[in-house]
Amino acid sequence: MDISQKQAPEPDMPRREKVAARTVRPRDAATMILTRQSSDGLSVLMGKRSSAHTFMPDLYVFPGGRVDPEDSRPPVLSDMSEGCYSQMSVRTRRSLRAFPLAAIRETFEETGLLIGKPQRMECSPPLNWKAYFDLGVSPCLSGIRYFGRAITPPSRPKRFDARFFIADASDVLVGDPTPSDSAELTDLNWLPIQDALDTEIPLITRFVLSRIQTYLQSDPDTYSPFMFKKGVSAALVK
Repeated sequence: MDISQKQAPEPDMPRREKVAARTVRPRDAATMILTRQSSDGLSVLMGKRSSAHTFMPDLYVFPGGRVDPEDSRPPVLSDMSEGCYSQMSVRTRRSLRAFPLAAIRETFEETGLLIGKPQRMECSPPLNWKAYFDLGVSPCLSGIRYFGRAITPPSRPKRFDARFFIADASDVLVGDPTPSDSAELTDLNWLPIQDALDTEIPLITRFVLSRIQTYLQSDPDTYSPFMFKKGVSAALVK
């Protein structure tokens, strides 16, 4: 065939295929929902994301972030319940443990708060955990419950597959519960649920806040974690 001959144009790719072709694979992430009961009622820890962030800038969120490969390595004093792990996924226990551990690490890095027990463990922690272990604290997962999962919609340029965990601050925090602002989160505060709902928050955060009260009034052993995908919630989907 004469290569100089004009080629027929290729047919346009269907819109759905175009979206699939440019879909970004979501990265594993973990979020920690810390609750605190006081004379003023129930409050949750939230902070404002930096305006420099490309993902949800200037919005109020719970502490959390990406799961690092090293997050499966730190030793723990106690583990989450078997029921929590069975609700999360069919992955191995070690890879699943990386999610609550990442939530603990991110909470420490973003707020200065320590989730664990004041007990030093003889170990060589990963580099990203050294500052935490140097304070004489060790991870303790028994007070943490799996709360749900959210996946950023396929159309977004940055996507996360986030697992949410919930814990009572009085059960899991070591030391003063006063958070400290960081480069990641500012204006950190313990906010009553209604006050949190009145701030600038993402859709998924609004959904999570609406479920907290129901969760606390139910039997944790029979609670069904949520699945939030494409902006729609559903029953537990592993």
